[in-house]
Amino acid sequence: MSNRCQSCGMPLNKDPKGGGSESDGTKSSEYCSLCYENGAFIHPTVSVTEFQAHCVTALVEKGMPKILAWAFTRGIPKLRRWVN
Repeated sequence: MSNRCQSCGMPLNKDPKGGGSESDGTKSSEYCSLCYENGAFIHPTVSVTEFQAHCVTALVEKGMPKILAWAFTRGIPKLRRWVN
């Protein structure tokens, strides 16, 4: 089990819902609740570049400086969801 969401990189212990959910209602051990719900990705058709931009915007809206938000999202392309 990873300690970070394998879609956005957020530490799973920071997830307000304790993790995403599988289709049977169990908690996902790989994805956070902001990325994954009921066994499916919340943003299923975005590219990794679009998703990084979305994450930067969300972090800035929560008060994080843009340069720091950008730095936090640089590893997204290496996460399990995006590596094929």
